[in-house]
Amino acid sequence: MKSRFTSLIATIAALAFLYLPILTLVLQSFNRSRFGGEWQGFSLRWYEALFNDAAILDATLNTFIIAVVSTVFSTILGTLAAWVLYRYRTRLQEANYILVYSPLVMPEILMGISLLLLFVSVGVDLGLFTVVLAHITFCVSFVAFTVLARLQDFDFQLIQAAQDLGADWGRIVLKIILPLLAPGIAAGAMMAFTLSMDDFVITFFVGGPGSTTLPVKVFSMMKHGSPAVINALSVIFMAITFGVAILGQIIANRKSV
Repeated sequence: MKSRFTSLIATIAALAFLYLPILTLVLQSFNRSRFGGEWQGFSLRWYEALFNDAAILDATLNTFIIAVVSTVFSTILGTLAAWVLYRYRTRLQEANYILVYSPLVMPEILMGISLLLLFVSVGVDLGLFTVVLAHITFCVSFVAFTVLARLQDFDFQLIQAAQDLGADWGRIVLKIILPLLAPGIAAGAMMAFTLSMDDFVITFFVGGPGSTTLPVKVFSMMKHGSPAVINALSVIFMAITFGVAILGQIIANRKSV
């Protein structure tokens, strides 16, 4: 009985530690006070200021464009990389495995500086293009290893059976490989999209004029003293995230029924 009570207290403390800051953030987004030191009454002024700020809207658009494009290309490249790494075991592939794995353990600041030096040395102007390339560089690794985990349970005898029945590689890919790997590919794509949306360090180094993303913009706003607008922005993104998660759970439950 005592151990159950202790476990309950520990659970409540952990939940409070995780969710009280989020609750505080939500409440402060409706606070009339600019800096949130004290409650000065309910207000929607910060949401109005958010939607009237063209710079924030442009940064949000850039963030979504970069995240979508980098997710598409990193998902394709990461899936192909995972397939090749799993199917062909040679010494060259061991070197390729290290190259694919290295972005996972390399510090972001080191990757950001390295990519910046690369772009400057080859004469590429910093902008949306360089940010997309940088995001693809580190997202490919996460997609590849997510799909590799899915390949551990892949039954390659299905491919042999399909070939025996006369199926060509196009049909095999569309009807067997992609459907069976779809959960891993989808998980890798979601991870790549999240990482791209959230990245600050690498984007800060390789970004240029007109390529400001939301994390970089938020950093700039914090330096210039606009915490209330950032609270409103955070609440909106949190609501979107929860909405997507709930929708995905509903779809998954319907498919399982």
